[in-house]
Amino acid sequence: MIKRIVKLTFQEDKIDDFIQIFEETKEKIRSFEGCHHLELWQAREPHNVFFTYSYWTDEKSLNQYRYSELFKATWSRTKVLFAERPEAWSVDMLHQLNDVQ
Repeated sequence: MIKRIVKLTFQEDKIDDFIQIFEETKEKIRSFEGCHHLELWQAREPHNVFFTYSYWTDEKSLNQYRYSELFKATWSRTKVLFAERPEAWSVDMLHQLNDVQ
């Protein structure tokens, strides 16, 4: 399982545009074959920084999404809203500790 973190920094006046795009596409992204989990995070400061956090079966699944028409269409709408170049990491979980309740 691959965890994918993508940092997205938007122009201040484009935040609502991005949230709208995410709302329109989140179910399609989450239901893409190989995607098991999808979250959107917003930094408390600066508030124009967002992160997507997703789980993918493997590198092949992630790349199938990255080269899909869904990604191309979503990315073309999103990239014009950026204030900075996005950053992305594929990571493996080494440890997980949870609260016990």
